[in-house]
Amino acid sequence: MKEDVPAWLSKVLHNPRAGHAKLTVAQIGEEAMLNKGGFSLRSAAFRDGEELDPCFTADEEDAVAPPFEWTAPPAGAHELVLIAEDPDAPGEEPFCHWLVWGLAAQKGQLLEGEVPPRVGKNSLGNSEWALPQPPQDDSAHDYVFQLFALDLPLTLMPGASRKKLVEAMKGHVVGVAVTTGTYARAEEEDENWEEDDLD
Repeated sequence: MKEDVPAWLSKVLHNPRAGHAKLTVAQIGEEAMLNKGGFSLRSAAFRDGEELDPCFTADEEDAVAPPFEWTAPPAGAHELVLIAEDPDAPGEEPFCHWLVWGLAAQKGQLLEGEVPPRVGKNSLGNSEWALPQPPQDDSAHDYVFQLFALDLPLTLMPGASRKKLVEAMKGHVVGVAVTTGTYARAEEEDENWEEDDLD
């Protein structure tokens, strides 16, 4: 039921569906904020709407968070917040993979695997990039990276929850940029294929 997703947000999602209405950007963003003043977010590791490399997921050892870069935020911005969520996970809230704040309100970037200035608790309860690990039989999940420009600096301490972060952001968002990566688990190979091959 993609009609639950704001029409303005649907325009930047490649396959809008009901779960996307749970995203933080759908709850506290507005059409006038989207890409305001040319504000945009991208990754050198994947194009918007395309698949994440396994090196950013639970399917590969030593996986890390993907890199991101963004353009200058709208005038009046004092801090940037990056939130990564999986709207396809079951539950009333999206699965939160990453809560990052304390980013300078200017053109910038996070390098692959870089430790951000401040990180909150993800849905696993730890303060790091939660590696995507959708169920084996699921179709590809969306991982929506949402960059918010705020009109004030946050005073939250590292380790804050998604709920506390979103509450602190409400009424202070002046710009939003969104990009999406997708991921589906690779099918497990049959370990007995050699024996079967000999029959």
